[in-house]
Amino acid sequence: MKQFDYLVVGSGLFGAVFAQQAKAAGRKVLVIDKRPNIAGNVYTQEQEGIHVHIYGAHIFHTNDKTVWDYVNRFAVFNRFTNSPVANYHGELYSLPFNMYTFNRMWGVVTPQEAAEKIEQQRQAAGISEPKNLEEQAISLVGTDIYEKLIKGYTQKQWGRPCTELPAFIIRRLPVRLTFDNNYFNALYQGIPVGGYTRLVANMLDGIEVRLSQDYLKDKAQWDALADKVIYTGPIDAYFGYRLGNLEYRSVRFETETLDIPNYQGNAAVNYTDAETPWTRIIEHKWFEFGKDADGKDIPKTIISREYSSEWKPGDEPYYPVNDEKNGKLYARYKELASAEKNIVFGGRLGEYKYYDMDAVIAAALRSWQQTAGE
Repeated sequence: MKQFDYLVVGSGLFGAVFAQQAKAAGRKVLVIDKRPNIAGNVYTQEQEGIHVHIYGAHIFHTNDKTVWDYVNRFAVFNRFTNSPVANYHGELYSLPFNMYTFNRMWGVVTPQEAAEKIEQQRQAAGISEPKNLEEQAISLVGTDIYEKLIKGYTQKQWGRPCTELPAFIIRRLPVRLTFDNNYFNALYQGIPVGGYTRLVANMLDGIEVRLSQDYLKDKAQWDALADKVIYTGPIDAYFGYRLGNLEYRSVRFETETLDIPNYQGNAAVNYTDAETPWTRIIEHKWFEFGKDADGKDIPKTIISREYSSEWKPGDEPYYPVNDEKNGKLYARYKELASAEKNIVFGGRLGEYKYYDMDAVIAAALRSWQQTAGE
């Protein structure tokens, strides 16, 4: 008899949700994580009364009521609305692209004027069937907005010219002929009060968790403890990179505490010109309205500059590079994974897939149902 029914490798959202569901069903679960903390990339750490998003900003949003009801079992969510600002050489524009953006860019006042301006620029570019990200962006918002607010930012983020990136990356870009500057078209949106770490800790309540443990380093030893393994690490690392490395984009953060109450007046400001080396600056306190746990104004502020880079071994993998080459390589790794016994690959790294948080949670809930039904 093994000590555990499930060994969950990784305490991010996928692992925590699966573990919570298994424990609720009466299964014995062990969760391990390579990091010294739980919560994966949604880990938040309290500093100066501010919940700092250590691995980048995370804003929960969903139209899935099942997922929304589920997360609300473990946290109270505030009413935060994501309305980023774009800074192009000191010119400030509203995001997502809406009537405030079009008025600032072209001086247009009505939706009809804005639509005509976009159509005029699309026709001038001669685009009928967009073949890459650049052509897709111009089709959606015109040349001026593409040049000022998309091109530089996107090339910094992906490290590739927009002409070499697939059109689908930007196909869902919010473009509105209204004055609505809520970035997400989501019925439910917010930040967990007290931070994401508290949310995940509540999911893992009563479950044994061992931190700073490297599963792949002692794989046989860990596998011997449980009937089944839920693996949320990089799929190529699991197989020792035998088919080659999958590519990711990574992010480096420069975080500093400032002895002022307000640095930029918004949670997120994107720097869309090519010359500024960082992609955006996050001011963490505005995710919770600048208030501490007692509702008092916080006298200091904490900002993080984000720098996008190509992933290399030792870096944190963030965004899968979902191009044709990596898609084919992942398909080969997935074939290897399907031959593994008593293991489930899940999450952003295990499935080599860019997941929004609600989609990760929905996938973990489905994975538990499928696994429990076997």
